[in-house]
Amino acid sequence: MQISSPHELTQGARWYLVHARPNCERKAELNLKAQGLKTFLPEIEKTIRHARRLANVRRPLFARYLFVSLDISRDAWSPINSTIGVSRLVAQEGRPAAVPFGIVEALLAHSDAGLTRLDHSLAQGQRVRILSGPLADFTVTIMRLDARRRVDVLLEIMGSAVSVSVDRSTLAPAA
Repeated sequence: MQISSPHELTQGARWYLVHARPNCERKAELNLKAQGLKTFLPEIEKTIRHARRLANVRRPLFARYLFVSLDISRDAWSPINSTIGVSRLVAQEGRPAAVPFGIVEALLAHSDAGLTRLDHSLAQGQRVRILSGPLADFTVTIMRLDARRRVDVLLEIMGSAVSVSVDRSTLAPAA
């Protein structure tokens, strides 16, 4: 007997985008799940600075957005718009607009324990952003990748370049 993934789609279902109210992504996810819907809220770990302290927190990868699995020919989708925490189901011409195939599936494939990893396609010379740790929010250039998950990056600060070693999981491609 094959065990299905909790995010595996049923026949005829597609992923749709839900626009949540500000800072209500988790509340929207909880209430959509209570309605029996399958959801996916990709999250990353990020370091925030507050009152001279650093704290690692989980934040949605896409602020105010999460995904819901629906078969719009079978499932009632209009109640989603009145769900607590939801602003609206993203629609086009009055019908929910499906997320193109492969996007959510790729995010799911790179998620582990609820966290989405963005470090799967890093390459030497690439510009990346550091997501967590004391160097959070700096944009750096990858100098060397090693098999032990460490990455040497070139940090340009105060007119000079400094080589720093960071964990691969703290990096994301720079926009």
